[in-house]
Amino acid sequence: MKKTVSMLVAATMAASMLAGCGSSATSTQTTQAASQGETAQAETTAAAGESTAAAPAETKDIDVLNVAFVPSREPDEIVTATEPLKDMIKKEMLPLGYNIKDVEITVGTSYEAVGEGLAAGTIDIGFIPGGTYVLYDDDCEVLLTATRDGLSIDDDDPKVWNENKPTKPTDEQVTFYRALIIAGPSEAGKAIGDKVNNGEALTWDDLNALNWGVMGPTSSAGYIYPALWIQENFQKNITDLTHAVQCDSYGTAFARLAQGQIDVLCTYADARRDYEDEWQGDYAMKNSIWDDTNVIGVTPGIYNDTISGSKVSKVMQDEDFKAAFRKAMINIGNTEEGKKVIAIYSHKGYVEANDSDYDSARDAQKLIKSLRLDQK
Repeated sequence: MKKTVSMLVAATMAASMLAGCGSSATSTQTTQAASQGETAQAETTAAAGESTAAAPAETKDIDVLNVAFVPSREPDEIVTATEPLKDMIKKEMLPLGYNIKDVEITVGTSYEAVGEGLAAGTIDIGFIPGGTYVLYDDDCEVLLTATRDGLSIDDDDPKVWNENKPTKPTDEQVTFYRALIIAGPSEAGKAIGDKVNNGEALTWDDLNALNWGVMGPTSSAGYIYPALWIQENFQKNITDLTHAVQCDSYGTAFARLAQGQIDVLCTYADARRDYEDEWQGDYAMKNSIWDDTNVIGVTPGIYNDTISGSKVSKVMQDEDFKAAFRKAMINIGNTEEGKKVIAIYSHKGYVEANDSDYDSARDAQKLIKSLRLDQK
């Protein structure tokens, strides 16, 4: 794991020096009183959750920082959950030398829309998966990698996931996750789930008879790695599926799965934890999501989501700003308030990233491109 950089709170040396040099009782008492007052003030500030670090003597003003998220959850849900991030970023960046007047947070209409915004410079910072990053890495650079809770199940065999559900989080922090192909409560979904649980091998005809829900073609868990799973196990391309529809978010995909509009969906492990309440609430299902669904396919590990910066936007031309932003987001991810915000993406914190961390995602994209060319 890369070195986590924490902010240093400057210690006030002057008071102790004055106390050492003072010769009168009055001077000593005054200094002690001042010291006690400063201590009480610091404790009050800390109790209020405010930063005790003072802004540097010179700061650079940033009028607007444009931050965008991919629509892996419902856009309105993301906007609401990330609203506190605006002030958190401002607060953490100020003692690092940057006075950001406004943080604008948006949710892209697609994964590709956020990548294109980074490439055009209309977006400064993007929260994007590795698959999207490697498609746009000519014009954006990875700054941080998210960490996530490990899961109680981590196995290549889908039957193991079904026998040990519900999936639970663990205390272990990991920088990877898997993609799952999950069958729902439709008649066809139940049938293929039963086949997996009975230890029977799936065939291409089994898969091709299903109605599939997939994400956009740059989504690692919703498209790329499931496509690799199909190619590796059935020597077919994901585009060979006769009945596949693209969903604009995982929320939409799970809603369609519950309603029987699709039989299977492609998602991250284990997205069912994030839609457990909606399944019986918004989707009005009688059974729990764990009773109604089964895993039928598991992909190898995928390196975690990125926080990436545009190479062409004006704000991101400043190398010091990028270094400060890395520190700020790591700091935010280490606070309880910050963890609540980034939980919308199942993120638990951030570590510094290297471009080479996503070489496997590049290999995946190359294979996907070659499969598409074979279809022409």
